[in-house]
Amino acid sequence: QVQLVESGGGLVQAGGSLRLACAASGRSFSRNPLAWFRQAPGKEREFVAFIAWSGYSTGYADSVKDRFTISRDNAKNTVYLQMNSLKPEDTAVYYCAADSLLRGLGARSARNYDYWGHGTQVTVSS
Repeated sequence: QVQLVESGGGLVQAGGSLRLACAASGRSFSRNPLAWFRQAPGKEREFVAFIAWSGYSTGYADSVKDRFTISRDNAKNTVYLQMNSLKPEDTAVYYCAADSLLRGLGARSARNYDYWGHGTQVTVSS
């Protein structure tokens, strides 16, 4: 079956860095957009970043722009999120997502993605 498995989360001090990875198995997503979302306690899931299948087109939430970088390795069927200058407000469970249906519902919308990982916890201490 198709699985997305996130890794790389953990506890870090404010100003530190983490690199998340999301490895897909069961099918290739090399021709599909991928994205990262996050959900903090008591809040709705929110968009973080997306990347087109080629890797040449990316987009970021304003709150993470210039601090986070999304990338992908299609040969490894993996998407990454490099997170620098982390802030306590970045604390959340981070989810990767894949768009296999290409319905064009908006790369920043969770509705656009039909495959999801189970998430990895990122905690930033002040």
